[in-house]
Amino acid sequence: MQRTVNDTTYASPFSWRYARPALRELFSERERRKLWRAVWVALAEAQQRAGLVTQAEVDDLRAHAGDIDLAAALAIEREIGHDLMAEIRVYASQATVGGGKIHLGATSMDVEDTVETFRMRLALDQIVAALDELLRAFELQIDRYADLVCMGYTHLQPAEPTTLGYRLAVYAQDLLIDRAMLLAAREQLTAKGIRGAVGTSASYMRLLEGTNRTPQEQEDDVLRAFDLTARDVATQTYPRKLDYLLLSALAGLGASLSKFAFDVRVLASPGFGDLAEPFGAKQVGSSAMPFKRNPVMAENIDSLARLLPAYADVAWQNAATNLLERTIDDSGNRRTILPEALLCTDQIVSTAKKIVEGFRIDERRIAENLRTYGPFAGTEAVLMEAAKRGGNRQELHEAIRESAMRAYAALAEGGLNPLATLLADDERITHLVEPAEVREMLDPTTHVGDAPERARRLSKRIRDTLNTAEKNDA
Repeated sequence: MQRTVNDTTYASPFSWRYARPALRELFSERERRKLWRAVWVALAEAQQRAGLVTQAEVDDLRAHAGDIDLAAALAIEREIGHDLMAEIRVYASQATVGGGKIHLGATSMDVEDTVETFRMRLALDQIVAALDELLRAFELQIDRYADLVCMGYTHLQPAEPTTLGYRLAVYAQDLLIDRAMLLAAREQLTAKGIRGAVGTSASYMRLLEGTNRTPQEQEDDVLRAFDLTARDVATQTYPRKLDYLLLSALAGLGASLSKFAFDVRVLASPGFGDLAEPFGAKQVGSSAMPFKRNPVMAENIDSLARLLPAYADVAWQNAATNLLERTIDDSGNRRTILPEALLCTDQIVSTAKKIVEGFRIDERRIAENLRTYGPFAGTEAVLMEAAKRGGNRQELHEAIRESAMRAYAALAEGGLNPLATLLADDERITHLVEPAEVREMLDPTTHVGDAPERARRLSKRIRDTLNTAEKNDA
């Protein structure tokens, strides 16, 4: 990925370091102004149908729609203090035939909210597509490792065995929930509409009076050009609650990937060692310690994901304080929180995909951890079976506890786990359960329940969900 950065002034990492170039371009200032002009062209075309704008004027506006001159617009803005009006003046100076009809009857948010809704929906489409690729990567790994038994951990302590595929299915299931929430948020992302200063269409009613067109027909024409719809009621803006719904869904996805990444970091640490993220042949882990193989990709996900609930919190404040028909408490911060939340999410999704596709699975270490801690998980089965065969539950519990404590002491001294031998030699148990049965019950590979089947079931659900989505998009 090629990166360019203006190194003479502050530049946000999201303007050059994070997210895909296509998304960064979508939220560029040039693209924003091109889309403003696209709204003005669509509005002029709708008004041409009402006889308010000539075809020559529309053609002139369309011919100059791509002639962005940011330097000229910023010079005017420094004088008048209004970025959209500055762009209108530059556009009008270029389109000398149609310039006088730009923004006819409109208020700024007719244009700006249309563009922001359009850009958010486009960005969200790209993020959902990236999430689908991540889910495909999970699906393959879940199937691959559905039967690979590994230790499960609760409280970061060895618990009972699970399978690696089942563990991965836990993360993927969360992502399926997030996918549904993102699609629901996209469905809610409707435009303000083309309705003037306080959303009543009063200026357009007057403008279109005596023509064969209504404000609703004009609005439909404009929004159709951007594949948008609007709700029945609006003020000067679309409901800022919609920003909050979107950013909350992004924060939810961030939470899922943050947990996943944190678990990768834990499992990559020496005390576990089950798996690790990919590490390039020439990758540098530390400037001071050449031997380091730090989980920097997972750490990057955890670092960036922390931003997402903060963005959502600001969006909540905007929804709660956009007073009466409009205040601009939201104006400055939305320039940051909307694009950055989407760019941030794009980065962590793509990074997670690289981790999943490039997993380094240490099956030798997984087996070693099972041999070390797995036998403890079978003690409950031994206890239940011996009690079923007439043993005293309390006495059996104490016998097993004593052996388990001795086994832990042996592990602490660096030895192998002797639990199976200790229990198989304890007459308090073996007069009820044969030593061979005891050893079999302590085999952790037989103690995973229906985890493999459930993992494969989840993998199939991923395939079915994504295949259905592809058919619907075709």
